[in-house]
Amino acid sequence: MDPRTLRSLQQPPPRKLSSRLRLPFPDRMTLAVLLGAALLSMLSPGKAHAEFTVCNQTLDVVNLAVGQKVDNADQTDGWWTIGGNQCVNVIREELTNRYIYLYATDVFGHAILNGSTEMCIDRRRFSIRGIEECWQRGHIAARFVEVDTLEQVRWTYFLTGNSP
Repeated sequence: MDPRTLRSLQQPPPRKLSSRLRLPFPDRMTLAVLLGAALLSMLSPGKAHAEFTVCNQTLDVVNLAVGQKVDNADQTDGWWTIGGNQCVNVIREELTNRYIYLYATDVFGHAILNGSTEMCIDRRRFSIRGIEECWQRGHIAARFVEVDTLEQVRWTYFLTGNSP
């Protein structure tokens, strides 16, 4: 057997050096594909996005309860803790109710968002069906603020230091 043939069977051929400098960046085609995929993922209906968001524009931490109609009955849910200058998604599906009700307290339990619609809350995490006879059913009656979403499917409520 020829020595050159034997040598080529034993080791791979030497790599040719390219005269072009290769940078760790993708070429234009790869970059276009990556950007297209990113854009498509943002526009595609994948994950549900928030439909009712509350943004706490104060410097204080607040605890939030939410009331709404669910299956033709009034329901309240709580608590969401929202840090200062932060937002929380409290209803994740498109809004079907024109009115959403909010009640908020500071970390000491004092009402900071206090309205005229009486609904039920509890001291710990809760989901309460019905708003009648809160005390008789072992809950606490609280006055919620009515938020008119104007029949929009998405809404953001901004909690400020001088909210009603």
